[in-house]
Amino acid sequence: MDDRRDFLKSMAAVAVGMGLGGYLPSAVSQVPRREVSIGGRRVTVVDIHGHCAVTDVEEVILGTNVERRMSQNRILGPHRIDALNERGIDIQVLSANQYWWYRADRELARDIIRVQDDGIAAWVAEHPDRFVALTSVALQHPELAAEQLEYAVNELNFRGASVAGHVLGESLTERRYDPFWAKCEELAAPVFMHPGGADNLIMEGALEGAGDLGNIIGNPLETATFLTRMIFEGTLDRFPGLKLIGAHGGGYLPSYLGRTEVACDVRNNANCVNVKRPSEYLRDQILVDSMVFSDEALRHLVAEIGASQVVYGTDIPLFWPDTLDLVLDSTHLTDAEKEAIVGGNLIELLRLEV
Repeated sequence: MDDRRDFLKSMAAVAVGMGLGGYLPSAVSQVPRREVSIGGRRVTVVDIHGHCAVTDVEEVILGTNVERRMSQNRILGPHRIDALNERGIDIQVLSANQYWWYRADRELARDIIRVQDDGIAAWVAEHPDRFVALTSVALQHPELAAEQLEYAVNELNFRGASVAGHVLGESLTERRYDPFWAKCEELAAPVFMHPGGADNLIMEGALEGAGDLGNIIGNPLETATFLTRMIFEGTLDRFPGLKLIGAHGGGYLPSYLGRTEVACDVRNNANCVNVKRPSEYLRDQILVDSMVFSDEALRHLVAEIGASQVVYGTDIPLFWPDTLDLVLDSTHLTDAEKEAIVGGNLIELLRLEV
């Protein structure tokens, strides 16, 4: 194990020193950079939802029983900067959020995340004006996850963490995850929650068939369940400084908030332990990204939780409709609200220097 760990440390050091880390060679973008203005003034556009992958991790899991699900289109390279320039994104927040490493034992999980984070950090260091990062910790080992977060924030200048909506079916409201949430609060590190198809909620095969329902229905269901549990089961009350960002518009929670808002009042078996109304957490501790895809959906989202709680997200390199112009062209938002959504909220939350 010592020899293997020495090898991993050497590989990570070489990656950082040479500007490598499991991504394609860098190059100057060939796409002109779109500049976004609101009310005649140039604004900074920040994307919370940028997927990435570090191929050096494959060396770490070689010969182990952990299988990875690493989409090749997530590997970073000059094409990523082209995509940002084309859309008008000034800064993208990167995260590796497929969470296959949740099945790894403690030692292997430590190695996976160290090499992954060091690889992402090398890319960010090469393009410091265009990217920041979140660490995707090994949450199945909460104390280790807290250590990984502290390393990423304090040593690599990462801005927070990315987590799934559960760990192998277990709710993240269980008290054993409190060391991680406590470290997030201590470091003022926001957490981006990205779903993986709600395999903790839906019986096997239930979402098979046309339409990729595991993504279309499962993903927002997982997000809504995670956020609602964090409210009803008191985790957000135990850590009032904790900030969560729910992918894909927060799933179903903001779109049907009225039912959640009254559940503790009308259901005798609800057993809620939250001390505030659900809507209050959505106006304070919970933010969501802008991936709702229609003018009416955006209007409703802002009406329910406020423009201060919505941030711009793309899901790059996946091919969802871009919501930047949806925000810019909205007749329901003020210029100040538009600027907050496309970048201002994240600049403040992630303490970005722009």
